[in-house]
Amino acid sequence: MVKKKGLVIAIDGPSGAGKSTVARRLAKRLGYTYIDTGAMYRAIGWKAKQEGIDPANETALAGLCGRIQVLLTNDADDPRIAVDGIDVSEAIRTPEMGMTASAVSKSPAVRARLLSLQRDLGARGGVVMDGRDIGTVVFPDADVKFYLDASPEERGRRRYRELSAKGMAVDLDRITRELRERDLQDSGRAIAPLKRAEDALLIDSSDREIDEVVEAMLANVMQKGNK
Repeated sequence: MVKKKGLVIAIDGPSGAGKSTVARRLAKRLGYTYIDTGAMYRAIGWKAKQEGIDPANETALAGLCGRIQVLLTNDADDPRIAVDGIDVSEAIRTPEMGMTASAVSKSPAVRARLLSLQRDLGARGGVVMDGRDIGTVVFPDADVKFYLDASPEERGRRRYRELSAKGMAVDLDRITRELRERDLQDSGRAIAPLKRAEDALLIDSSDREIDEVVEAMLANVMQKGNK
């Protein structure tokens, strides 16, 4: 049996709710490793696009999953991800790659490949892992679970500010519309749909500052960890 070095903390929720930012800060406060599972799906989506693979082509995706190498550098201050030796940390952060990630996440081959990797990464504990099915599928027995949400309008505004700050030409209405579409796509898929685990603490970040959310999560973690 693997000896755990800390808690397994799962943070699920829709795109744009602030999961990555909050998870990184929580991991840093706890001295834990941060694992961005969404980046893994984006990475496979990026590679599929590079190779001209249709996300609906299960055979081609299975072949891709059999040869792709995904490497995470789990620095809470600057997490990076590389695909077959190429750093794609910035390339995968576009709205297009978000939709592509959602599309490839329907693939049984993709989910099986990443499920194994994610469980290996979190097996020893001491991790904060964010995604869409961490508390329901990847680690259903996680020590602490959160479901971080926010209104589509607020999530759209956040994503708009984030992409605009990077110099990207973006449209707020389009971003908000795409977030709603992704919500439907993620929650409606047959395999590991986006949903709140029954034992996950729901936190709505629509009108809350990042640090306020982190403090609420930290208090809950401390309470769970001391039981």
